[in-house]
Amino acid sequence: MSHAIFYLLEQASGDTAASHFDAACHVAAECYSNKQKCLVWCDNQQDAEQIDELLWQLPTERFVPHNLLGDGPKGGAAVEITWETPARSNRTVLINLASEAPSFSRQFRQVFDFVPAEENLKQQARNRYKSYRGAGISLDTKPFNQVNAPQG
Repeated sequence: MSHAIFYLLEQASGDTAASHFDAACHVAAECYSNKQKCLVWCDNQQDAEQIDELLWQLPTERFVPHNLLGDGPKGGAAVEITWETPARSNRTVLINLASEAPSFSRQFRQVFDFVPAEENLKQQARNRYKSYRGAGISLDTKPFNQVNAPQG
């Protein structure tokens, strides 16, 4: 059965999307350190390229092998980033950065999603929560803490 964790993000000074994307990069790094392959799902190519760039900016000791879907080695790197629906994923973890829950989320054992502090983004998160619940995915919410995320 699939399980989703919604991380509650605190209001950050500056760009809300940046804190949302920074949190996703941290989760991807933790997944990689736990030897879990993951797919990062974005709304569009611009967001996917932004995540790609943020992952390159992680400190050397937190390096995460990653690529945009279709690039990189056969079978992809440990972390694949996409805005296009994958045919079938060989990954167990989905990190959702899209405004809606992907229709293919049940094929992942673990889903990570985020609840930004900004009200309109919070509403989108509520709608994703309902979509996951409707798909039979078990759900949890937790405050985001970079020290111990991801928890699952």
